[in-house]
Amino acid sequence: MTADLAERPLEESTPEPNPVIGRSAAAWWTIGPLVIVAVVAVYPLIRVLVNSTAGHGASSWSGVLSSELFQNSLLTTARIAVCATLGCLVLGTFIAVVLAFVPFPGSRVVGRLIDTVLTLPSFLITLAFTFLYGSAGIVNAALFEIIGSRPVNFLTTELGVIVAEITFFTPFVVRPLLAAFAMVPRDQLDVAASLGASPWRVLRTVVMPEAWPALTAGGGLVLLLTLNEFGIVLFTGAKDVTTLPVLIYTRGIVTFDLPGAAVIATVQIALSICLYLLYRQAFSRLSSRRGAPHRKDDSDAVLDPT
Repeated sequence: MTADLAERPLEESTPEPNPVIGRSAAAWWTIGPLVIVAVVAVYPLIRVLVNSTAGHGASSWSGVLSSELFQNSLLTTARIAVCATLGCLVLGTFIAVVLAFVPFPGSRVVGRLIDTVLTLPSFLITLAFTFLYGSAGIVNAALFEIIGSRPVNFLTTELGVIVAEITFFTPFVVRPLLAAFAMVPRDQLDVAASLGASPWRVLRTVVMPEAWPALTAGGGLVLLLTLNEFGIVLFTGAKDVTTLPVLIYTRGIVTFDLPGAAVIATVQIALSICLYLLYRQAFSRLSSRRGAPHRKDDSDAVLDPT
């Protein structure tokens, strides 16, 4: 009792932290990052928007949006981005499954090569494609010696751009999937296999449900990157393939039509922001479903196809 009485004055004299002072200090710390974001990102966007309203005639909003060149470029950009994203999802899922669940000699080397591709600039892939499939490339040179002609000429077409983008952006799907596959407990796979499930069924009902958030993250990132890709389209030499980034470059640098380029850039920015918001919404929904408390057990999922 005496000890309790002796400790009470010390406890009452200890000052409690003031939450108002803590919040004000945190607010001061956020000023620096906000200033950097405003200078680096917000101000250029505002300048682009202001320049887009300074045009007249063919450089105005109505003139640009109603032009056939802009509409065709918009459709071409969307078509290339969607096709390249689907190709990256299919190829990336296959590669990730093989690397994670089908061990073979040299799998670590392949994984390191995939990581190396992430560090390379996109135009190097295009140059490699030129050396392989160009008119004077290795493939055409070999075919010319065999059949006397050079039949491979897809590199300067829309198909060549899509194939080059799939080659470059597939690692952006493989890496998140490998991380997700590494989180799947081996016990679940062993239980599913002991219940007589085939490898395809285990992959479909046990592995892939855990990987949907990672697949969505990789696919969303690839879609945003392919939508804004410029280097691959430019270096393939596809003159008939005009995307929105190429059109911005042509309007702003070649013809010096800065207001018209600003209009197209504003549309490009709006598309990117909308896609990012859709990606965040889809990712949050998949993550919430994955963490639902009443989710069916994985061993039950193998026995029950529904």
